[in-house]
Amino acid sequence: MSCLFDHEKLEVYQASLAFVAWLEPILQKLPKTISVSDQLDRASTSIVLNLAEGNGKFTAPDRCRFFDISRGSALECAAALDVVVAKGRCEVSVVAPGKQRLHGIVSMLVGLIKANSDYRLHEGD
Repeated sequence: MSCLFDHEKLEVYQASLAFVAWLEPILQKLPKTISVSDQLDRASTSIVLNLAEGNGKFTAPDRCRFFDISRGSALECAAALDVVVAKGRCEVSVVAPGKQRLHGIVSMLVGLIKANSDYRLHEGD
């Protein structure tokens, strides 16, 4: 698939899409009656959508705001996976790879936020 938009070139965007794909079989197995299922679906989607929207913003503060929302959604996904385990709907070993993916996504998002923030340290400061 060729990249038509700048956000598609971001490694964190690709990692976020991979997380959504990884999560889908788990969501399919969860009963729709437990609210965490819908929450996981919405939060994982929010990671990707806010990355795309944020990357298209013209000012650094606007970009950071959307990247921070994306980061919050990734953290929400990690907590929701913990809830799925706590409710006995999944084993820790099943969600562990997803939490690893999310850790990498959050780390990359923090890097994007720092790279687009005025308060970051610059070489020679």
